[in-house]
This record gives sequence, C-alpha cells and structure tokens, in this order.
Amino acid sequence: MKHKTALALFSGGLDSILAVKLVASLGVRVLAVKFVTPFFDYEVLEDPEKYKQEVMDKYGIEVILHDLSRNYLDLLHNPSHGFGKNFNPCIDCKILMCSRAREMMAEYGASFLISGEVLGQRPMSQRRDTLRVIERDSDNDGLLLRPLSAKLMDPTKAETEGWIDREKLLNFSGRGRSRQIQLAKEYGIMDFPAPAGGCILADPILSTRIEKIYQGDFVIKAEDISVTDIRLLLLGRQFLLPEGAWLVLGRNEKENSTIEGLAEEDDILLYMPHRPGPTALLRGVKTGSSDIDDNADVLQNAAGLVVRYGKKVKEGDSGAVVEFRRTGKIWTSTMQPLSDNLYKSWMFNGSARTKNLK
Repeated sequence: MKHKTALALFSGGLDSILAVKLVASLGVRVLAVKFVTPFFDYEVLEDPEKYKQEVMDKYGIEVILHDLSRNYLDLLHNPSHGFGKNFNPCIDCKILMCSRAREMMAEYGASFLISGEVLGQRPMSQRRDTLRVIERDSDNDGLLLRPLSAKLMDPTKAETEGWIDREKLLNFSGRGRSRQIQLAKEYGIMDFPAPAGGCILADPILSTRIEKIYQGDFVIKAEDISVTDIRLLLLGRQFLLPEGAWLVLGRNEKENSTIEGLAEEDDILLYMPHRPGPTALLRGVKTGSSDIDDNADVLQNAAGLVVRYGKKVKEGDSGAVVEFRRTGKIWTSTMQPLSDNLYKSWMFNGSARTKNLK
C-alpha cells in the first residue's frame, strides 16, 4: 500500500508533538500545520524558516505555517459556541483550524487529519461531546484522528481503511501528563514545552482589552479592527486620551522597537532624542493641512506622558525635548511630565472604560 500523508494540527506543545511522532511511526508522512494569529504564536512569523528548522532539529517534524489572523478577527464578533471563562472562543477556534486544515488537504495530498487532543484534558474543548461537535461543524466526520485517545473513540477512516493500525493507537484521557512524559522519553524527546494555555484570549487582563473593542467600547470600531491594532493592544502601557486618541508607550527597548515597526501612515511616533525613555505611538488623531494646530491638546498630553515615563532626572530639570514623527514630517517640542493625578483615569489596563472619550 502506498504511504499516506496526513496533516496535523500542531500547537508545538507536547501532545501535538507526540501525536505527530506516533502517526509517523506507523508509516504515515505527517506534515504539521501550525496556525498563528495575533493571540497565539504570531512571533514565529518574524523568522518562519528559523522556527521550522528548530522544530525539525528538535523533533524531526516538518512544519507548515499558516496565518489565520483575518478569519480569527471575524470569528470573535460572534462565535457560534460562545466564549470560555474570558474572551476565548475555544470550540469555534478549533473548528476554524480544523476547517482550514481540511481545505488544505488537497494542496498537500493528504488523506486525513490528526490532532493531539486528549479526551477530558480541557473542560471546555476536549469533552467527548465537544470533540464530536468540532468534527461535525468543521465538516471532518471520519477524517480527524486523535491518536492519543483513539481507542476511546469511534474508529476514523484512517483506521477502517487500514491506513493506520488501530491497535497501535493509544487511550490517554484526563488532565494528567505522566503517560505523555513517558511516551516522550520513549521517542527520545527530553526538551518539550511546559503546559500552558498559550492563548492571550484566555488571559484575564489582556483578553479584556480585546473584548472591549468588540463591545464597541474603544476608540477603534469593532468592524475596523486590524491585526496591527491587536498587536499594539498587547504591548506596553495603554492610554485612551480625552481627545479621543489612543496612545501606546513602550516599557523597554524591545517594545520600543516593536511599536516603531507597527506604525502606520497616519500614526504619530514620539520619543525623547536626548534622554532614555519610551517610544510612543499615537493613533486616531485628526489629519489635515494644519495637523499640529488641530491636535495641540492631544499632542501635549501624549508628549507629557512620554516625558513622565522617561528616565528620571534631577529636580528642577524635569522637562525634555520630545520629537514627533508622522509620514515624513518631523518636529520637536520641549515638554514637562504630566502629573500622576491628571492621567490615571486615562489608563487602559483591562478594567478601564472609555468614559473620557469625546
């Protein structure tokens, strides 16, 4: 029989690694599909080839990267199966990934799909009834093999057609990891990620920032949300200024660099050229022939925050030169730091609301 190819939903966690290794050991060529969004693993897109090589070197697994960002942002408007404890649409997320993986099968000559899901491991998305819903709603009846728990489930096409020996599949269940760790040792895998949620939408603080956009409680309309907006929301210090603009301040050199790289045409970048401090990105200000005059208040507030969070200096010398950059224009102004009691209500840390916006 000619060797079959399978596509694996690959998170990079231990379960997905083991699922790939197990099925590959049974004579199937397995291509691991790693889906990324701004909410999980987006950083691998900074150097895709490096990530692929690292996975190959560590585990001998061939990875395909696929960006699901746009589809995911659309999904968050109204997931059919609702949200988890926070803003995490876990069931619809898995349905989306399984649906896209099924669509990719023809491109890669795959006959079936696999995933590392373990029956009963996660209370929302890995119950028996939920696993069945994921298969059904992703149009993957009989195509989705879960090799770590296969003996506890109905046979899939890969098993009934003889592509996979069902007797060599496993019956893992529950939240314990001792059997996974033992299997990893058998495969010679000693270096694997610690268990973690991984998805920002399950974080109680960061997910609230995202949720407020979709609730219409932000300076950006929900229907206009972009990948860049999401990436900015997950960085640094966040402020919703009373003039209706959004300010993001970097907290370290890495964030400063990332913020600068995310600037778009109408954004304004601010920083202090002569003193260490944050790079700031100001989004949502007016555009026109007299930009500076029209936005005097918001620019002063933004620049005052840049100085406030810059490196402290001796008393009596608290002011600093702030440089502004916007689509080829550069100008400077000497600013004083804002007082703490003035801007505290502008902070957007997950619990803040936009009541100050005009």
